[in-house]
Amino acid sequence: MIRNALFCLPFAGLLLAASASAGDLQVDLDGIRVQTGSVRLALVDSSAGWDGKAAPVQAQALVPTADQAHVVFKDVAAGDYAVLVTHDENGNGKLDTNLVGMPVEGYGFSNNPQVMRKPTFDEARVHVPADGAAIRIALR
Repeated sequence: MIRNALFCLPFAGLLLAASASAGDLQVDLDGIRVQTGSVRLALVDSSAGWDGKAAPVQAQALVPTADQAHVVFKDVAAGDYAVLVTHDENGNGKLDTNLVGMPVEGYGFSNNPQVMRKPTFDEARVHVPADGAAIRIALR
């Protein structure tokens, strides 16, 4: 038994080192217009994830209860990420748009880029250090 415990010690150190290099990404949302439907957030780490061609690193959904919300992505490895937010205000499972394709429901991106199109991954990219980070996203 002691031999097994000694064998596991180096691996336990590796596990602790891996978890020490992951922090939380705290996201504060502002500008939630209505308290209906659901707000969805996706944390991505690449252009492929940004374009929907790869699964997000993490995803969360919440039912809004105020014009602000706080979400935490836990144990995010240090690196570059971007966050996409959509507010399906009427609960129909999609982000509704007008005739020219502009969203009529709430949406937002990390870095709050001021562009009249979906920003690129690089425009929305934020760096998350090993000890975590906090960002604010204003919904449009």
